[in-house]
Amino acid sequence: MIRTKILGLGSHVPDRVVTNEEIPYLDEQHVRQDTIQTETNDAWIQQRTGIKARRYVPNDGSVATSDLAALAAKKAIADAGIEPSDIDCIILGTLSPDFHFPGTAVLVQKKLGIDRTSCACFDIRQQCSAFVYGMQMADAFVRTGMYKRILLIGAELHSHSLDFTTRGRDVMVLFGDGAGAMVLGPSESDDPRTGIVYTSAHADGTGAMDLYLKIFEIQKLPYVGYNAKSREENEIIYPKMDGKRVFLNAVRGMVMSTQAALAKTGLSWDDIQWFVPHQANLRINEKVVEVAKIPPEKVLNTIEFYGNTTAATVPLTIDYWRQQGKVKRGDRILSSVFGSGFTWGAAIFTF
Repeated sequence: MIRTKILGLGSHVPDRVVTNEEIPYLDEQHVRQDTIQTETNDAWIQQRTGIKARRYVPNDGSVATSDLAALAAKKAIADAGIEPSDIDCIILGTLSPDFHFPGTAVLVQKKLGIDRTSCACFDIRQQCSAFVYGMQMADAFVRTGMYKRILLIGAELHSHSLDFTTRGRDVMVLFGDGAGAMVLGPSESDDPRTGIVYTSAHADGTGAMDLYLKIFEIQKLPYVGYNAKSREENEIIYPKMDGKRVFLNAVRGMVMSTQAALAKTGLSWDDIQWFVPHQANLRINEKVVEVAKIPPEKVLNTIEFYGNTTAATVPLTIDYWRQQGKVKRGDRILSSVFGSGFTWGAAIFTF
């Protein structure tokens, strides 16, 4: 039987570390000022999010989301022991594309030097749930024989689009830049517990306006009908979030999808080496672990030092802990995610 196997893994984060202590002093170009720009502090941020630091790209426009994606992809391709030319499909999840269109996946294809006639490119917009959504797509493509070497990427560049003011702090303090990637392909096996064992993806559009960015709302032509430099007028260009509703729905969705994954596969925590939740908020993950009765020693987080990298969090977290010697080949991982939309899902796979 054809099953989908993870052939390679890679990740990339920018060099710049932005600590909670620095956040209050950053301006809209994330340049440190002498005076406080945002009323917040380390204790306030850690209490609400568990985050201590995050990574930012340079603020000179020299790095785009496709650059982060390509760097992570190159590492995943090398880890798989193949060449970029072997990739016949790219699935890229991001909420921070290089520009409105075309999609960012084709830009990554070009930067990797993949032949223009032999590779399909998909951009998916499920935000924090994108990697599990993309894994479900990749699994279906591989099992049906449509593609043989799929590059699945989650990449985000948040630092250029955050509201560095007290008005925007609830969202601004959460996010960082980074990318993670996997190469997936077919493997012959009759063991249902190898490769990608299980995926589920769900959505509830009634929560769409609890976490959103409306800058491209088509009814608002022209898009910029205000002084973009005015703090009072430019609120539309920044993300908005109903934090309490997102928190409650995230816990519910991640708990339900985690429990369903185990129930539908017949697996228990004795069969799972690691739980890798989406890294939106450490307090969310702690609540999910408590309610779903997940063994704490099996939980892997990176949000403390990377922040929320949206579509990139799952592969980025796995790769980080692999580099630390925790995650090893053959380990079975359960990942649960939740994102704006609302969207959520879970996956079980053997790394």
